[in-house]
Amino acid sequence: MIPLIGAREPNKKTETKRHKKGTSPLATPALNTPSAPESLSDPLPPAPAPLPRGGSFIHKSVLTIYRIFAVITLYGILAGILTYAFIMGFYAVNSTWAAPVIISASDEKSLDYLAQLVTSQQTIEDIKVDAIHQQSTLAEMTRQRTSLEALIPQIGSAVVRERNHDRLTGPQLAKLDTQKQADNAKTQAVLAQLQQLESSISKDLAAGLMTKSDATTQIAAINQSRDAYTDSRIAEVLLTDNILDKTTDGTKSLEVIEKQAELRSDIAQLDVTLAVAEKQLEQDNRQIDRLRAAITTAKQSPYYLNATGTSRLYFAFVPYDDQASATVGSPIYDCYLNMVACRKVGTVKQIFLGEQDIVHPIFKTQVRGFMIQMDLSHPASAQSKTVFLGRKPLLF
Repeated sequence: MIPLIGAREPNKKTETKRHKKGTSPLATPALNTPSAPESLSDPLPPAPAPLPRGGSFIHKSVLTIYRIFAVITLYGILAGILTYAFIMGFYAVNSTWAAPVIISASDEKSLDYLAQLVTSQQTIEDIKVDAIHQQSTLAEMTRQRTSLEALIPQIGSAVVRERNHDRLTGPQLAKLDTQKQADNAKTQAVLAQLQQLESSISKDLAAGLMTKSDATTQIAAINQSRDAYTDSRIAEVLLTDNILDKTTDGTKSLEVIEKQAELRSDIAQLDVTLAVAEKQLEQDNRQIDRLRAAITTAKQSPYYLNATGTSRLYFAFVPYDDQASATVGSPIYDCYLNMVACRKVGTVKQIFLGEQDIVHPIFKTQVRGFMIQMDLSHPASAQSKTVFLGRKPLLF
């Protein structure tokens, strides 16, 4: 064959070396490879220079590292997806997990609980003071009512006694009044005679038949008789009044009846006041009982225990789905990576019945449940995301 003009003969030594290394010119990509000449008369472009030995090694190394990194990344992503799916599935079916909750004595809920308890206790003290006052008032009104009620039969007995006496003395006084009137009539006749005697004494004194002292003595006796007659008439009039009082219902009887009515009215008012006071006292006692029950319930809250406790207390949230695992004395386990290599860190000390809600530590959704108090031998476990009650979640 006639060699083409300008064509470069291949270097046999280079080809031999490539064959010895197990490579060929086709293995190395050609850059800007020109198209075949359209005719034999066109000159061929110069052949590309072979890559240096060091550049080929670096190229292979980079490619190999890239492939290894891609494989590692892929398997890492798959492992992450599988791990995430496993964690999601684990917490979806696990019924022993609990979330530690750190409560500070200066938390808003703790302070609110403490303030409400102080207010309730002060209210109880105020109500107790009012109840004591009510009891004293009730005792005093009861004694007063007893005294007033005892007067009613006494007044009734006195009225009956006086009426019976009036029935006996009335006719007697009437007879005495009749006799008194007769005596007064006789005395009046005697006084008429004494008046004539007085005229005779005056004449005898003027005639000198008696002394002046005798005449004065006799006249004084006559005047005393007149005074006695006047007193007798007055007594007869008073006797008539007494007879009227004893034989008829006069103003005195009406006054007694009025006093009885007032006494009964006072007793009725006291009964009403006593009923109201007893009702108020009963309500106060019921309110005191309700407040004491509320305080007793509030004292079972973790917020109150934490606010009033002298030592650090540890609490955890338990969802309702895990309620069966939360019993007093149940062991508590803390695990690495939230589920493996677990160790016992304490026990359940107390269970609180009040409902609480938190954000799920894994799913980040709202979860309803209750609180428990933990007795931890490893206080650092109170800062874990989750702990497990009763048993280890994966048995190791």
